[in-house]
Amino acid sequence: MICSRCIYSDKIPAIIFNSSGICNYCIQIEELQLNYGTGLDKGFSSWKAILEDIKKAGKGKKYDCVVGVSGGTDSSYILMKSCDWGLRPLAVHYDNTWNSAVATENIRKLTSALNVDLYTHVINNKEHDAIKLAYVKSGVQEFDTDTDLAFVQVLRKAASQYNVKFILEGHSFIEEGISPANNNYFDGGYIQDIVKKFGNIRFKTYPHLSFFQFLKWTIIYRQKFIRPLWYLDYSKKKAQEELKDRTGWTNYSGHHLENRASAFAHTIWIPQRYNTDYRILTLAAKARNGEISREKALSLYDSPVVPDPELVSYVKKRLKLTDTEYTDILNGPKRTWREFKTYKKRFEILRPLFFILAKANLVPMSFYSKYCFQLKDTE
Repeated sequence: MICSRCIYSDKIPAIIFNSSGICNYCIQIEELQLNYGTGLDKGFSSWKAILEDIKKAGKGKKYDCVVGVSGGTDSSYILMKSCDWGLRPLAVHYDNTWNSAVATENIRKLTSALNVDLYTHVINNKEHDAIKLAYVKSGVQEFDTDTDLAFVQVLRKAASQYNVKFILEGHSFIEEGISPANNNYFDGGYIQDIVKKFGNIRFKTYPHLSFFQFLKWTIIYRQKFIRPLWYLDYSKKKAQEELKDRTGWTNYSGHHLENRASAFAHTIWIPQRYNTDYRILTLAAKARNGEISREKALSLYDSPVVPDPELVSYVKKRLKLTDTEYTDILNGPKRTWREFKTYKKRFEILRPLFFILAKANLVPMSFYSKYCFQLKDTE
């Protein structure tokens, strides 16, 4: 069975269909739109009030907000619009040394055109490659989640250094949808355990986010993660056009493809090793919001994932893997996050606390929904 609104099927974990054949993920999107007033007067009013809070909290400071930038569409758009909204942003980037040339150039173009300062944390490339090697040896899906976690830590550290309370994030549930509940998961404890068991290295330049650091940033420093696109009308296509016209930004032609590590994860590692295609998230979102027909979305989803032919060679060279070693890893045993030490139980036990923090924008509501409830094993 396939959802009558998007393209999620009964193969998706934890999916439920109502009497009209609409899946629970589409209904969750509707509820988010209703709660946040996305693209409506309610959403604009809420965002206007948040803007006033940001400006008030940042009065007399060099910066009143931090904006994470990767060189991709959403984060670049938020940085550009933050200037239009009269904010004084500090652009923050985590360089895991796997950036594409397009992403690096986009960040340069943006910050130059907008006259915005850039704060960058660069990890030692050998240390990062050792982390990546530990991931592929471990046999888990989440090849690039160390980058996601590190980026959050870098954002929070930059905000702390400049005494900024607001961190703006470029995420749109309208354009990106909701990730189905499954065995894809990560946190600081999980990453640390993988590296300990399969990498045997100590973090020196990697900006690790521990459980207690996470609580410190949220409860003591009271840093607020805000997603403006949850309130406002947003079109990725229009955003790309505006970015190109105003800053010379260049489209990198694919979600998560601005970085070679994420490109490898989404076009090779996950599809080939785990037979999972995350294009379904954006394609389902496009069908759901009417950007393309369901038939077109299904057709695109049925087409094979076509990776950059040079990407495998690049990864082998970076991780110093022979052809045989790479093939053995690709065909090796599969593991999930459940086989490693994580903070998951702590998040579940502290669910009432994280609900309060989410309502206050001190943690993303998506974190509360995904991390603070028990997940069924879908394997």
